[in-house]
Amino acid sequence: MKLFHSPFSPFVRKVTVVADELGLAERIELLPSAAHPTQRDATIRALHPLAQVPTLITDEGIALADSRVICEYLDALGGGGVFPPSGSARWIALGDQSTADGLLDAALLLRYELTVRTEGERSAAWIAGQTAKIEGVLDSFEAGVGTLANRVDIGTITVACALGYLDVRFPDLAWRRRAPALGAWADGFAERPSLRATKPPAA
Repeated sequence: MKLFHSPFSPFVRKVTVVADELGLAERIELLPSAAHPTQRDATIRALHPLAQVPTLITDEGIALADSRVICEYLDALGGGGVFPPSGSARWIALGDQSTADGLLDAALLLRYELTVRTEGERSAAWIAGQTAKIEGVLDSFEAGVGTLANRVDIGTITVACALGYLDVRFPDLAWRRRAPALGAWADGFAERPSLRATKPPAA
């Protein structure tokens, strides 16, 4: 399999953590990309119209985009274990994934606003709105941090990758001061081999 990736993408990291947890990492070749919010990568676009990372090319030549789809594909390929199959455990894991993905969506929109747009184009209301979403998710996970304990699934993996992205791209946010219990959980979860192997480079 081949994976178009960026070393800083938290969605790519989620995919590579899942692959590592399932024992599939060595079957995936990482391909460089030039994906950008305004300048689309022509190489990826030739294979998938979204031209985004992560995009996985399966051994059968199927192009899959979106980390949620790719992770579910890998889980099926690896015999399961990352996605709980049924019951409340499944819906809790999927709900945590969705919420953490929402934090990442807000964080990426905030980063694009601050780095892609010129200072004169930036919207203070937009920046405040995306920041409020990030803070709301942090507060929610802080309040329910006990539900993250003793789990390794698509929910906790996504939460860990989202928090790791804040560490790299938004150090000034100092989110651990707002959510100290969540920070302690994240520091412990980050010691998993899959998280250590996929740690992004310093910004």
